[in-house]
Amino acid sequence: MSELKPLRAKNLALPKYGLDQLVWDEVEAAVAAAVAGPGRSWFLSTLNPDGSPHTTAFGHTWLDGAIHFTTGPETRKTRNLLADPRCTVAAPIEDFDVTFDGEARRATDPAVVAAVAEMYAAVGWPCQAEGDVITAPFSAPSAGPGPWQVYRIELLTVVALKSTGDGGVTKWWFR
Repeated sequence: MSELKPLRAKNLALPKYGLDQLVWDEVEAAVAAAVAGPGRSWFLSTLNPDGSPHTTAFGHTWLDGAIHFTTGPETRKTRNLLADPRCTVAAPIEDFDVTFDGEARRATDPAVVAAVAEMYAAVGWPCQAEGDVITAPFSAPSAGPGPWQVYRIELLTVVALKSTGDGGVTKWWFR
């Protein structure tokens, strides 16, 4: 697991439901297991120049307590993040529906880019790291043309809704 530890948590379930607060380590384990691949799209929302939301499906990885993804330098999401790094991710994963609020910035460390490329390659995208970008013979249309940059979302808050068993909902703050 990562070194990402919440500063505080709040059980958002109404008291009348009597549901326990969810455990961050269990949610993070489910997030880490939900790697990108067919049928595993998450949804990234960024802010357009006029303040309206722009939402797109994207492939993702979970590395060192943060969401990482690839994108072309000319895509709408990249242009939006360069102007304002605030973003939200909605992730339907096994046992939980999760939303992440954070700030996305380009990851340029070749070791991080290589680790992200390895994770994508493990789920079937034949990509490779080349310095601070990823190259491949193809990518998802939402990523734009390559080579692709890697972005890392530093988490501010996470809300998880347990979608199985007794349920529950908890919010965690990381900054």
